[in-house]
Amino acid sequence: MVFNCCVRSKILVVDDEPEAVDLLEFNLKQAGFDVVTAADGVEALKKTRAVLPNLIVLDLMLPEIDGLEVCKILRRDPSACRIPIIMLTAKATELDRIVGLELGADDYITKPFSPRELVLRVKKILERGRAPEAEADTLKVGELLIDVPRHQVKWRGKQIELTATEFKLLTLLAQRRGRVQSRDQLLRDVWEYNSLVDTRTVDTHMRRLRDKLGPAGRPLETVRGVGYRFVEGSP
Repeated sequence: MVFNCCVRSKILVVDDEPEAVDLLEFNLKQAGFDVVTAADGVEALKKTRAVLPNLIVLDLMLPEIDGLEVCKILRRDPSACRIPIIMLTAKATELDRIVGLELGADDYITKPFSPRELVLRVKKILERGRAPEAEADTLKVGELLIDVPRHQVKWRGKQIELTATEFKLLTLLAQRRGRVQSRDQLLRDVWEYNSLVDTRTVDTHMRRLRDKLGPAGRPLETVRGVGYRFVEGSP
């Protein structure tokens, strides 16, 4: 699934607070998106599988099934595992954010939030799903193959499922192989954040990326106190 925010992308908003849903729905529609809503975790899972939205804005505190569990279930579902998820939560502690990111969320926003900022983040995440036009079509390092136009990663011929954010992170590091990328630089180039954001977002996504790649992730090297680089050599 390749996400494109230029063709009326469909956003699923999941929140049990009617005021929050109305606010999100209004602002997302004003920005040109189609919006589907759900009020609890069970409904969120049903609607995700029925409409396959381009992105999900998911509140954590939900009845029936909470947002963390919804995220966990979707990341195990082959039909929905690549759909980007922005977690929306009143829980602002570092642990809550890290748990959400480790379970597969692409981003998080804490309540109270700026509708303008949320719309901007939605657009940026959807843009990550578009193939970079000026870069090489494929990147090959040993038995690791990154097919940029198709948004596919294969190792020894076997496809590895990555979210749009994970794919962009891996692609950027591979394109800049041998060069150290600081956490701040990755936040600017992958997440397109220009303001100060918790750099642990990068670390959490790197852990998830390495877990998914397994042996194919050996070229991803941590440079202590600085950031990461994709080292030369085959995985």
